[in-house]
Amino acid sequence: MIRHQQLASGVMGLTLLAIGSAGHAASAEVAQGKQLFEQNCQVCHQADAIGKPGSAPSLTNKELLSIGSDRFFMSTIRDGRTGTGMPPFAHLGKKKIKAIVAFLRAHEKQPGRAKEVDAQPASFGDARKGELWFKEICVSCHGDRGEGYGAGVAGTAIGKPGFLNKVSDGFIRETIKYGRSNTRMRGFSGADGLANLRDSEIEDIIAYLRTLGDQHNRAR
Repeated sequence: MIRHQQLASGVMGLTLLAIGSAGHAASAEVAQGKQLFEQNCQVCHQADAIGKPGSAPSLTNKELLSIGSDRFFMSTIRDGRTGTGMPPFAHLGKKKIKAIVAFLRAHEKQPGRAKEVDAQPASFGDARKGELWFKEICVSCHGDRGEGYGAGVAGTAIGKPGFLNKVSDGFIRETIKYGRSNTRMRGFSGADGLANLRDSEIEDIIAYLRTLGDQHNRAR
């Protein structure tokens, strides 16, 4: 009996040690990510990545962190966004980029939903109708063809491949429906939405955005 208790105590001690080591490693990664963020990203995205309207988006917005996958964040940091003020940071290497994402994740306030959001079905909307809706409700913030800040507007470049090639239709759908708190991007679904768009109309906008991405890709 004593022998079993000693074994159980030993196993528990090793488990707690492993948990403590993992927690220390995670904390160290976040600290490294914070330092790397301050050195490379803060000049545009501001302290704690809160963003600056008309210049750089918030990267610690709770809705973005909830629906954005690690792959989305890492590939965006690595590749940048061509045609915008976001340069590539591939020179940092995977480990350092992962640390920056860990720092961003340390600001999470909602459960991660990226997997379920990215698993949502693809849009089969009508791009022609979507263009009409886009020009009526999206242009003032995102530019005539989703050029973003470069067009002198307050919204991000959602019509360029650097964004469209990295996000799922579910990601776009969730963003249009529910928006991003503490930003100028408010939701467009429901009675409290800016336009109370029907689901079919949101699908049309997604379809139109995809045509913009395709046009850019063909032009390369």
